Parts: sequence; structure tokens; C-alpha cells
Amino acid sequence: MVIFAILSLLMTQFAFAADKDAKVAWDKIDAGAMVVDVRTAEEFAAGHLKNAINIPFEEIATEFKKRAIAADTSVVLYCRSGRRSGIAFDALVSEGYTNSYNGGGFQTLSQFKQAK
Repeated sequence: MVIFAILSLLMTQFAFAADKDAKVAWDKIDAGAMVVDVRTAEEFAAGHLKNAINIPFEEIATEFKKRAIAADTSVVLYCRSGRRSGIAFDALVSEGYTNSYNGGGFQTLSQFKQAK
């Protein structure tokens, strides 16, 4: 029973990390979510979403703690394809940032917003 509960919880977390719905991401952003681009500084400099901050995915948990970002802060993460933002999502959730969302890829999010 305990193993089943743990597996169910893990599968739910991985499903969230895999979900990359641009509409959901933009609904959260429009409601005031913090927007974090987890790509490299060079990728960020080449173009990013308005109001996004840049924290590379491998530094996300450390930076959130250093910046004293509240664990209940609504956060939308994105990268190029959604892979690195999924890794960042998992890192944040493991640190108690449960109001995080993997928004997926920069181009998908940009194109969705332009189409609205």
C-alpha cells in the first residue's frame, strides 16, 4: 500500500513536469505569476518573455532560497523545449515550491501569446 501511494505521487509529479500547456501558462502569467526563463544567459539575451527573469535551471533551487522567494509564489518556468524547465520544476517542487508550472518552450509560449 505504501509503495503504491509513493508511486502514485511520483507519477503525478512527473505528469505535471511533462505538462506544457501554453494556455494554462499564460493564464497563470496574466494572473501575476513570476516568470522564470531557465535557459542560459546567452539564450535569455537573444530573446525572452516580457517580465521574465533568468535563472539557469541548474541554479533554480539555490537562487530561490538565496532570493527568499516564498514557497507559495506562483511560478511559470520555461526554456527552449520544456526539458530544462521540467528539471527546474522538479527541483522546485522537491524544495516545497508547489505552486510552480512547467510552461514549456519559449517559442511556443511566444507564438501562443501573439495568436491571442
